[in-house]
Amino acid sequence: MLGLKLPTDPRWVDIAEKNIEEILTDHAFCEQKAASTAISLIVTYPEKHDLVREMSALAREEMSHFEMVFKKIEARGYTLGRERKDEYVNRLQTFFPKTKDREARLIHRLLIAALIEARSCERFKVISEHINDEDLAGFYRKLMISEANHYTMFIKLARQYGNREEVDNKWQALLNFEAEVISDFGKKEHIHG
Repeated sequence: MLGLKLPTDPRWVDIAEKNIEEILTDHAFCEQKAASTAISLIVTYPEKHDLVREMSALAREEMSHFEMVFKKIEARGYTLGRERKDEYVNRLQTFFPKTKDREARLIHRLLIAALIEARSCERFKVISEHINDEDLAGFYRKLMISEANHYTMFIKLARQYGNREEVDNKWQALLNFEAEVISDFGKKEHIHG
């Protein structure tokens, strides 16, 4: 369903499990950045009512996820650490060439957001199936479903605002690029790391 070309090595969960505080902090900031992206899309494309409607709901949902992760951090006696750069996302953002074409930029942003949500969904699935902590396994199973819905929404919007064939071709090319990018990750205690 997600179309990812390279699955996460389940051994990544060993790294995550040994560094739960770091994983939760990184996850919290991933949710915050997702909310910020939704708000940025609203500010940049206010005339696109379907986009504004979807992004408004998404910003609220992502911040509620941030709060849920933060509560997990507090309940475990951890401290929310500092935000770190997401090298995975930074690398994905280099795929599409810079353009002054406002509509093309929208499609590119929607496709990158879809891919980030797809990879997050896949990582949450891996955690939920392989972590020994039953509380976190259930937590990530529920969040996995939300991420899948977000992925679907971003793809749908990209197809709505762009030419379907062009969007699908860009999506496939981006998926191939992401397989190269993700092969360098999976060794750190980050959601995409």
